[in-house]
Amino acid sequence: MAAFPEVNKIKYEGPDSTNPLAFRHYNADEIVEGKSMKEWLRFSCAFWHTMRMTGSDPFGAATMSRPWDDGSESIENAQNRVRVFFEFLEKCGFQYYAFHDRDVAPEGKTLAESNKNLDEVVKVFKEESERTGVTMLWGTANLFGNPRYMHGAATSSNADAFAYAAAQVKKALEVSLELKAQGYTFWGGREGYQCIWNTDMKREADHLAAFMHMAVDYAKEIGFKGQFYFEPKPKEPTKHQYDYDCAACINFLRAYGLENDVKMNIETNHATLAGHSVEHEMEYAASQGFLGSVDANAGDMLLGWDTDQFPTDLYMTTKMAYVLMKYGGFTTGGLNFDAKVRRESFEPIDLFYAHIGGMDAFAKGLKVAAAMRASGDLQDMLKTRYATWDRGIGAEIEAGKHDFKSLEKYMLEKGEIEPNISGRQELIENVMNRFIF
Repeated sequence: MAAFPEVNKIKYEGPDSTNPLAFRHYNADEIVEGKSMKEWLRFSCAFWHTMRMTGSDPFGAATMSRPWDDGSESIENAQNRVRVFFEFLEKCGFQYYAFHDRDVAPEGKTLAESNKNLDEVVKVFKEESERTGVTMLWGTANLFGNPRYMHGAATSSNADAFAYAAAQVKKALEVSLELKAQGYTFWGGREGYQCIWNTDMKREADHLAAFMHMAVDYAKEIGFKGQFYFEPKPKEPTKHQYDYDCAACINFLRAYGLENDVKMNIETNHATLAGHSVEHEMEYAASQGFLGSVDANAGDMLLGWDTDQFPTDLYMTTKMAYVLMKYGGFTTGGLNFDAKVRRESFEPIDLFYAHIGGMDAFAKGLKVAAAMRASGDLQDMLKTRYATWDRGIGAEIEAGKHDFKSLEKYMLEKGEIEPNISGRQELIENVMNRFIF
């Protein structure tokens, strides 16, 4: 029996449509710069927010109406959630999905029981994936929810917690292989510390690296060829997260010899919590060769936590698309809607409105970014600003032909630098507005 009988498959109706259950901009097969929209955007839906968020918060009880969910932790209820999830994925036109192990299957009293429960639910994921053609973008393990991980998982002061986490990730990797996942994400929800006086930071970082190496080695052993991702996550829940932002994560990977095995899974809201914009994090990762996947959501500038709202800001999605197109698109990963409806948006239909709006925002952003690139206006202004590096002394410096002594000689002879060129930020912002409006 359908969970959403009132909703048909969401279709593209064009920019003039006023149908809230239709796409105005996301036309999956439309070609943009030589690739279809679905190839550029590679939309994925997160099981944890779509199927498991109840609307509860620190100040109030659950609000969500989910008629298909009986509220139990039974295997039957967990399996039914999966079938409802795939109905939703099919009707929205998603290509991919993602989940944590504990989102989809109830945790047992023992590790063996938890693994057995997961196997029972994965059977339904496999059936539904084969039926629909919707596949797993990446898997991960919940190494933060259970009290055993109060001090962290890979960075815990308790060696048994590290061992339990390793066993849990081992199983998650096996499940990711079985479901033909395209990747696996290290999501370090508690990999950090609160107090320097009770923390051996060097030891914890060493342990985290060892844990990642074990995962990479086991993936090779079982034949899992998916891309590993490291998700930057600042301030939440620990005060000092080791995976604070892309710069910190990439430095960590290089320091411990993991740079050839792990890329970034960048979340918009995490970027803003780190004091960055998501396009900054994407550009930094991509310029270093570490752009892997993106968790698409948004935060609220008036709230200081991870609100995981749906992305509807066209300026943001355009900037993200511009960076993505600059580097040729995703080679792995995609845009995973790690976003949840608001506590007040409690009806099942709101799930469709939210995802349709987010998908449309990225599709429109992609078209705007393509138009901006086609005009060449921004590229020309950028080239003008850096013109001194394309000739003369600038080109020679980039070619490695100078040192401090030769540059001192150059400036002593020249006397003063060439006049600076205006950054023209306001003009650039006006140009961007021209394409958006």
